[in-house]
Amino acid sequence: MTTSAIGDVERTGRPDGSAAGPYGKNGRGVRFRPPLAACLAVLVWAVAAALTLLLPDRQDVPYTSALGVVAALVAGTVLVLALVAPRFARVAERVRHWGPWLAASGYWFVFWEVSTAKTDRLSVPYFTSPQGLWEAMWNDHELLVSSFLNSLRLLVTGFTLGAVAGVLTGISMAWWRRTDYWVHPILMSLGPVPATAWLPLILVIFPSTYSGSVFMMTIAVWFPVTVLTRSGIAGVGRAYYDVAQTLGAGSGYLVWRVAVPAALPQIFVGLFMGLGSSFITLVVAEMLGVKDGLGWYIQWTKGWAAYPRMYGAIVLMIVLCAGAMTVLFKLRSRALRWQKDLVRW
Repeated sequence: MTTSAIGDVERTGRPDGSAAGPYGKNGRGVRFRPPLAACLAVLVWAVAAALTLLLPDRQDVPYTSALGVVAALVAGTVLVLALVAPRFARVAERVRHWGPWLAASGYWFVFWEVSTAKTDRLSVPYFTSPQGLWEAMWNDHELLVSSFLNSLRLLVTGFTLGAVAGVLTGISMAWWRRTDYWVHPILMSLGPVPATAWLPLILVIFPSTYSGSVFMMTIAVWFPVTVLTRSGIAGVGRAYYDVAQTLGAGSGYLVWRVAVPAALPQIFVGLFMGLGSSFITLVVAEMLGVKDGLGWYIQWTKGWAAYPRMYGAIVLMIVLCAGAMTVLFKLRSRALRWQKDLVRW
């Protein structure tokens, strides 16, 4: 037996390296031990459901019964997944991976529910129970959805313009020395300045706060994308160009089919940095300038001491930022298939 075959046997128990599955070689069933973390998660969420339904509320909160049912459904779902995992290797892998997090989230839910609704240790208005958060988000869902969509539109517009401008500027600086001569001092002097520092001037120059906010986000994204694009293209080996020119490639082909694909890892680093800067700029712009969006909603509800509604907007802000980062990682994995497993989100 070769060394690789021995390694396959050690990893999977079968010479061909495939998973053994729920049944052995002769069709006889093999014992499966559910992950301890998944079993603990089932127990914790079952306790959470019992505490939510059985303990009396010391705060005036709605939806307690519905919340207890949701906790029980989570416990039941995890239990079903743990029971069917022996027949599905992918399900078993996911259950083992997320089991500790499911248990930890159950602990957090118990602490949150008991310390707020059940004992009133963390009292309103500065703290809210799970029921209070759900009530606030549901009662104001129309304005929250509108604010979410406006923040999404501002983020997509500003990031797209900044990314396109940064990529084109970086390509021009790396490919033409005269462009680099004139643009580089501007890049080094204005680029490092935080985009939010331009807010007072932007509010005076631009006709509307929305257009000014788009420009501010464009500047925040433009600088890191430009720097990393220029660096990536400048680092492409001369041998790539020589081979392409030998085959008759022109200048446009060298830029878009040789230089840009080779510099994509660096370009995506700049896009990730720009996306992080755009999150900060988005919140500041909406809190201080734009009269709509999640940042504006957070500032507005804080002024009225409506903290449960403010927490609901923060939850949606987390969804927006994490979703945008996930989409960018998906695009990176698709564009850089050979580096797909090097950086994960």
